[in-house]
Amino acid sequence: MFRNVAGLVELAESQGKKISQVMIEAEMEVSQRSRDEIMEQMYKNLDIMEKAVQRGLTEDIRSHSGLTGGDAKKLQEYMKTKPFLSGPTLLNAVSMSVAVNEVNAAMGTIVATPTAGACGIVPGTLFAVSEKLQPTREEMVNYLFTSGAIGYCIANNAFISGAAGGCQAEVGSATAMAAAAIVEMAGGTPEQSSQAVAIALKNMLGLVCDPVAGLVEVPCVKRNAMGAAIATVAADMALAGIKSVVPTDEVIEAMYRIGCEMPTALKETAQGGLAATQTGKQIEAKIFGVRLDTP
Repeated sequence: MFRNVAGLVELAESQGKKISQVMIEAEMEVSQRSRDEIMEQMYKNLDIMEKAVQRGLTEDIRSHSGLTGGDAKKLQEYMKTKPFLSGPTLLNAVSMSVAVNEVNAAMGTIVATPTAGACGIVPGTLFAVSEKLQPTREEMVNYLFTSGAIGYCIANNAFISGAAGGCQAEVGSATAMAAAAIVEMAGGTPEQSSQAVAIALKNMLGLVCDPVAGLVEVPCVKRNAMGAAIATVAADMALAGIKSVVPTDEVIEAMYRIGCEMPTALKETAQGGLAATQTGKQIEAKIFGVRLDTP
């Protein structure tokens, strides 16, 4: 079994296995379930993710608050009608990530990866990269196991909730998870996946959790978009042979220390950051009538 990324990479490389395979075997050991049972569950998760992507891209999704919805469709339409500047894989990843997070905000069915607030990044990048790499369904499921292995390491050594460590722990972790999985799907090594984690996560350090009106919508949906973009670029950098100067597990440790030092107002309490702006307070008053922190 492994507890950190270095141990995960060492285990994978010493046994000549992919990170996804190591994670499947670890899950079999911990849960005492068969490989078929574990794979079946992950196939179900994949189906849920795929439906969420499609809903967000094709339906008129709108949250109950009215704050979010429709941006994934706007981006797809922009890609069809305008000479867009980013590459198609990158923009697809962004729009699909937004699609899933918009479905979440509208109370739709999603898979938390690792949380509901960061649920768009892993599936968004998965289905966007799949359009380019044309993986099998099993390889798509393996993508989720690779993501899960990185999430497991981060959860063991830091945190994955905004309430505990800020948005760096939610969107940051999801971004790192996706970056590692993209590398593996693209044929990279376990070590390159590790480098992608470090490159992605250190660009998320210090990201605060400041949901306007206390709702997981603003700025969460757009942070999923940018997380998908960072994950994709981090994967490309790692595949190119670029390495992080600071080792991956030390980056995770840094995230933990930053989260511990972060004030409570910036950890999902809606008391600071964007939630405390004039517009943020106006939105909260409009939705709830009074501020959430009013006695």
